[in-house]
Amino acid sequence: MKQMLCLCLALALVMSLGAWAENGSELRSPSDVVLGDAQFDAYIPLLEGKRVALFSNHSGIVGDRTSGQGDTAGIDTSLIPFGKDVAGNDIGYGEHVLDAMLARGVNVTAIFSPEHGFRGTASAGEAVSDSVDPATGVPILSLYAEDSHYPSAESMDAFDALVIDMQDVGLRYYTYYISMYYLMDACAAAGKPVVLLDRPNPNGFYVDGPILKEAFMSGVGRLPVPIVHGLTLGELACMINGEGWLEAGKDACDLTVIPCQNYTHGDRVPLVRAPSPNLKDMRAVYLYASTCFFENTAVSVGRGTDHPFEIYGSPYLEGNEAFGYSFTPESMPGANEPPFERVTCYGKQLMEVPLEDIWDAGINLDYLVGAYNAVHEAHPEVDFFGAPDKSGRYWLDKLCGTDEVRTMIVAGESAEAIKASWQGDIEAFREQRKPYLLYEE
Repeated sequence: MKQMLCLCLALALVMSLGAWAENGSELRSPSDVVLGDAQFDAYIPLLEGKRVALFSNHSGIVGDRTSGQGDTAGIDTSLIPFGKDVAGNDIGYGEHVLDAMLARGVNVTAIFSPEHGFRGTASAGEAVSDSVDPATGVPILSLYAEDSHYPSAESMDAFDALVIDMQDVGLRYYTYYISMYYLMDACAAAGKPVVLLDRPNPNGFYVDGPILKEAFMSGVGRLPVPIVHGLTLGELACMINGEGWLEAGKDACDLTVIPCQNYTHGDRVPLVRAPSPNLKDMRAVYLYASTCFFENTAVSVGRGTDHPFEIYGSPYLEGNEAFGYSFTPESMPGANEPPFERVTCYGKQLMEVPLEDIWDAGINLDYLVGAYNAVHEAHPEVDFFGAPDKSGRYWLDKLCGTDEVRTMIVAGESAEAIKASWQGDIEAFREQRKPYLLYEE
């Protein structure tokens, strides 16, 4: 019943906006979309008289307001680094949701931070300790400590209601939703309401990839959804609740979603701020679904460079004419001791691939299959996929949620054959998620 009330509230808010324009694959300005966090009248009254915890990070800018990028006519804005204008100068950001709630009298008593921390600067997988926000004095309680991603009993005692405002990128191995899952589960068990301020999913225009199998559940995969699920965090939260994926049970979370206005799944809404340290521009956000597969393999995905996830290469590809682009990873903020640090890697750069080609391809396995075949041919002694864990699962298996992708690559299957193997599951998932969609497809 709580799930249905949540959906009815969200759908009523969305449908009251009337018909939307059909935008197809058109790039939209962030200012065209009204984010959940900018709709104060819809959620501030829900927090009156409550001690409130906020789950957010540096991305929680109300309405994604910035000082702008300048005149971008004729410029591929996907290559402009987040936080910069067309001239390379720093841009300014609007009010953070924490400051906005405090200014409106909300009693914020705790902040929960995900992977990369509240400021979004920690390296991938790095433990993040508790701290205090220096600007407001509100305690920051990490969900990325050494031992557990669940909030402690002491943390749960610090608030009565939880607000979520987090920019996700819509991929199963992007871990912010996992922290959200644990918080939802803890709140459901404790009877604490959750209010989610929704944001567009930059990869919300398609669904692709294998469904995660339970045996391959890990810190980079928690739910039985495709790699690219095409849902906003609000829609995914409703699905988590309605499908009974919480340990607390089906519809156990008292969930309210404040949906975006003027948004559909056909839109391409660019982000205004780096959602994490190594997604440095929109092209990286779009390529992430295809190039993240190189993590923990014999190929670098460009961590420790200015273009992570937009380039890939390996010292084992030296001398191969098909992999003539070279780069040398170095330690830098957000990429401490990257793979192949100070070693020249040879591979490919994807900064010149048209965005339409990236969008049309969805998950592009040609990069991974091609690199595997080239490395294996030149250096058959190299374990391309690294070492398995104690359960025999390779990192690629955890990213894919199955070992079938890896075993098909090793067996010599083509990228097209591998993608075809999961299409039936994709269609079934599309049907499964329909009751939870808050936006037109």
